[in-house]
Amino acid sequence: MYMVFDSMEAASRDELREVQDERLREMVETAYENVDYYREMFDEAGLSPDDIQSVGDLSKLPFTTKEDFRDNYPTGMFAVEMEDVIRIHASSGTTGKPKIVGYTRDDLDVWSKAVARCLVAAGVGPDDIVQNAYGYGLFTGGLGLHQGVEELGATVIPIGGGNTQRQVEMLADLGSDVISCTPSYALYLAEVAEDMGYDIRDLPLRVVIFGAEPCTEPMRKEIEERLGVTGIDIYGLSEIVGPGVSIECEQQDGLHIWEDYFYPEIVDPTTGEPVEEGQEGELVLTTLSKQALPVLRYRTGDLTTLNYDTCECGRTAVRMDNITGRSDDLIIVRGVNFYPSEVESVVLEFEEVAPHYRIDISRENNLDTLKVTVEVVDDFDGSITNLKNRITERLSNVLSFTPDELNLVEYGNIARTEVGKVQRVYDHRGQ
Repeated sequence: MYMVFDSMEAASRDELREVQDERLREMVETAYENVDYYREMFDEAGLSPDDIQSVGDLSKLPFTTKEDFRDNYPTGMFAVEMEDVIRIHASSGTTGKPKIVGYTRDDLDVWSKAVARCLVAAGVGPDDIVQNAYGYGLFTGGLGLHQGVEELGATVIPIGGGNTQRQVEMLADLGSDVISCTPSYALYLAEVAEDMGYDIRDLPLRVVIFGAEPCTEPMRKEIEERLGVTGIDIYGLSEIVGPGVSIECEQQDGLHIWEDYFYPEIVDPTTGEPVEEGQEGELVLTTLSKQALPVLRYRTGDLTTLNYDTCECGRTAVRMDNITGRSDDLIIVRGVNFYPSEVESVVLEFEEVAPHYRIDISRENNLDTLKVTVEVVDDFDGSITNLKNRITERLSNVLSFTPDELNLVEYGNIARTEVGKVQRVYDHRGQ
């Protein structure tokens, strides 16, 4: 058994279900009594709070969606008065109104404990120094990770996003054991460190906790090799709480969801119906401890599976697979469906390729066209034509059609980002 933050991480399934059912009943009552949206939802469905006595009854309820948050902007989803809200965050969405989320003092306490559990699962202890390179502000990543480190009793360096040379200097001068950031930024950090004359693998850094972007296994391997670390995937979303909903343990065999705080379901993204256990579908989450913002059956848009087997670490909390894509990130080109992560998995199979790519979709003469641009490694000295043919053939086999154009460019030609999420897909069809 590995170290745990609290006993609920290894509670029996029966004990966990008892806690879930009790908390759900309270959550449903709170939502019905204090949130107009949920009261109307129940009334339109012909339901009352008494109809939801256990998590097994959740399927009776309609879903909550991101559109519901936007329709009730800014605080229509809140269940408490603003005087009881001690912090506001907002989604990092790039279109339309952001999703505003609020927290009571007890909400922040639950969030801190959830993140502290994550850190311990990742192998972080009170004696460690955690350099937090997530952005601070309305984005939940920075302050969310920060308060969890403090809850654990470890040392936090609140450096935030960007300032990459300063990041490298802090890693070297303060001997940070852990850094939290996006996966794309972890790779950029390694590039900058090399340019500054550091071999980042010689520094004390041993764990990278990455999130906010999908990360394929080839990308994780690249991070671990380039930085000489263990790469741990953390998951969360603002509407539910922020980072801390789930995380991989040191086994790196799925992300443990803290089910006493967040109840998960997997549904068919098209029909909304529950799928068979172990089948991939869209993750739906219900908060079980939120006061300011109770959320029932929220469609995350993230595609994954659930594994209820007890992990080798001893934790009984269900494990979700790494996010393979988002239901709303599905790319359709000439009738063929695929996700950006499928392209990433293919291109990173080739050791001659750097972990940087972009996908451009256009429409020419009423036909969709797909262009993939990939960087080669810095010391590439082989045949571009040969490599291009091999990658094209592999992409064709995986995607079931051949990209219209594959461009191999020199290392460093694709734009990097120091702050926020990296953009991989550029859809020009509506322009």
